[in-house]
Amino acid sequence: MQILIVLAWRNLWRYTRRTTIILLAIAIGIWSMLSISALMRGMVEQQVNNAIRNLVAHVSIHAPEYRDAPVIEHSMLSPNSKLLNLLNNENVKGWAMRVRVPAVVRSERESMGVTLVGIDPAQEQGLSFIADAVTEGRDLQNIDDKGIVLGRKLVEQLETRIGKRVVLMSQNRANEISERGFRVVGIFAAKMEDTEKQFAFVGRQVAQTMLGMGNEVSELAVISKDRNDLDNLLQSLQTAAPQLDVQPWQKMIPLVMAMVNVSEGFLLIWYLVVFIAMAFGLVNTLLMAVFERTREIGLVQALGMKPSWIMGQVLFESLFLLAIGLCVGNLLGWATLVFTANGLDFSRYAAGYEMAGLSSLIYPVLTSADLIIANTLIIGLGLIASLYPAWRAARYVPVEAITRV
Repeated sequence: MQILIVLAWRNLWRYTRRTTIILLAIAIGIWSMLSISALMRGMVEQQVNNAIRNLVAHVSIHAPEYRDAPVIEHSMLSPNSKLLNLLNNENVKGWAMRVRVPAVVRSERESMGVTLVGIDPAQEQGLSFIADAVTEGRDLQNIDDKGIVLGRKLVEQLETRIGKRVVLMSQNRANEISERGFRVVGIFAAKMEDTEKQFAFVGRQVAQTMLGMGNEVSELAVISKDRNDLDNLLQSLQTAAPQLDVQPWQKMIPLVMAMVNVSEGFLLIWYLVVFIAMAFGLVNTLLMAVFERTREIGLVQALGMKPSWIMGQVLFESLFLLAIGLCVGNLLGWATLVFTANGLDFSRYAAGYEMAGLSSLIYPVLTSADLIIANTLIIGLGLIASLYPAWRAARYVPVEAITRV
């Protein structure tokens, strides 16, 4: 074994230029796999987080008919003691009750359709984007705050401003139109313009009083400590509230989940493309090395070296190439992550990114799973691809190999 390793290492560097080229190809291949996967993961992670913070949460609880028709008739009672105990356990990071119904907001000049959201500002901390999105004026102070917070784009369309009064109109519990005047106390900015035009935030108690809802709410939003491990929490909530519609975030934002699946498919295709390109280069390098050493291989066979040893020697050469290339590629990937730790600025394409639910600053994220998969794929399939050159070397007949010109 020691002799085979020494011979493989020496043979590898007999043709320095060719070895260097294939090493660079392997290193660039693994670097591209890690860099592309980190960028894709960062984009997907940001898109998922933005969608969850856009009033979705990790788990959403509604009346059974609410998701099909989000109107006041499909509201629900405040959580009972059993459900409250679950919401306050150690696996739940935060939760909030909201009133959420269609409405019309009217200023002195314009009227726009919006979603009226009654919130408890204290509960929204760390739960949704509105907790830290106000850029002008002030946040809502409590559940009976008499002000209203509107989005920047909505304010522009209504041609209003901080301190001006607007009128909200919506259907109340008696199926009549209820309206109330509010003074604009805050303007929020969101990552997407549609969000700024969609929501109008008021205190939850004010919304309940205006709509005659009593203690009823439209939804319960729950944030878990781990969004990827919701099975136990989801099952417990469904058991505690069997009459309600309890859904994880994956069901609430199917479009984002489709984007996640598309990104997974893209990464798989990219991995295969890189591997195929690398495999052709690796096989070509090893075949050339074998052909150039045909007489040498025949001679060592004649001296007693077994075909399996020759095959092992070629595989060791492949292993050295792959190992060195992977080390260099991983170092390049790590350096790329360090260099982009403060994010990649795509502000030139900000409008397009906002349409996709992304901000113009992307933070690459490399998971341990991607690192293991990329390295295992390259070294495992690379050795498999090297079997053919090794087999060709092992099947030479000594006399024919020695006499070949």
